[in-house]
Amino acid sequence: MRINNGNEVLVVGDKILIRPKKEQQMTDSGLFLPPGVKEKEKIYSGYVVAVGPGMPIPHIKEDDEPWKVNETADDVKYIPLQIKIGDEVVYLQNAGYELELDKTKYTILSQHAVLLILRDNA
Repeated sequence: MRINNGNEVLVVGDKILIRPKKEQQMTDSGLFLPPGVKEKEKIYSGYVVAVGPGMPIPHIKEDDEPWKVNETADDVKYIPLQIKIGDEVVYLQNAGYELELDKTKYTILSQHAVLLILRDNA
């Protein structure tokens, strides 16, 4: 993901970057909600805009052939995340950190804080 100043945003590890859904200003019955009502909720939802590579796992060194040169010993391997870009997620509000990039609010959190994934299979 690129931001306006040309910098690229890279998410690390098992972290995901979420654009929270817009707060609902009115109830289903037509009552307007005062500011701050939605802030008291513990569960939020939003759309995934970037994901990290996954959870890193250690490289397993094979000692049975010490003469063998292992050129990929420094390569990090990852367990991929279940969440993909474009998914809608329901997550714990207290588990995330809010930040602002290009005047847009985002939340960054670990995959374990996600309670539910809503994926469009179309």
